Amino acid sequence: MAWATQAPMRIELANASEHLGTILGLIEDAREWLWTKDTDQWASPWPTEAARNARVLKGLEGEKTWIVWDGDIPAATATITTQRNAAVWSRSTCTCDLGERAVFVHRLIVARKYAGRGLGAELIDWAGLRGQRLYGAKWIRIDVWSTNTDLHKYYQNKGFKPCGFCGDPAYPSGALFQKEVATITPPLQPQFAAAPDCQLAAGRALSAAFG
Repeated sequence: MAWATQAPMRIELANASEHLGTILGLIEDAREWLWTKDTDQWASPWPTEAARNARVLKGLEGEKTWIVWDGDIPAATATITTQRNAAVWSRSTCTCDLGERAVFVHRLIVARKYAGRGLGAELIDWAGLRGQRLYGAKWIRIDVWSTNTDLHKYYQNKGFKPCGFCGDPAYPSGALFQKEVATITPPLQPQFAAAPDCQLAAGRALSAAFG
């Protein structure tokens, strides 16, 4: 296929019947690495392992979770939605305009084997450009682990601006950031691409969300 010759990796929608273990494996891979850093991020599943796994499964069942594949190896994943979590993105504690269209990115993970090549940043930008193209999203928004200030700096270096906090102090990923999609420049040599049939199916799903 033509799309396979344009990038070494492919991005596809994940599904609940095949990929729950894949996503949980990527989470565990990230947890093991985070344990070596000066952060309590993902030190234990929040609020419980069962609840964490249920969130992952919900994203899969809702066709919101994507995997970047290098052959049959999962290189990265992200869950992307057009719907804000009102318990996290509250008008009383968030400084951005929640009436403007946005994509919300969750559980962005890059396998350690693929770290350092900008794959996570490219995946976020891909989500924003896709959202802009399909339903006019102006923003990419992400909630970040509250105590992981190195991660805050990472997102700010990628063009994100702080826009408040989750109003629930018990929620661990309560630092809110957003980036304007208009500031994104598509990569000249993308690391991954989506098959045309995958793009069409995702487009129909996103259009239905705003139908």
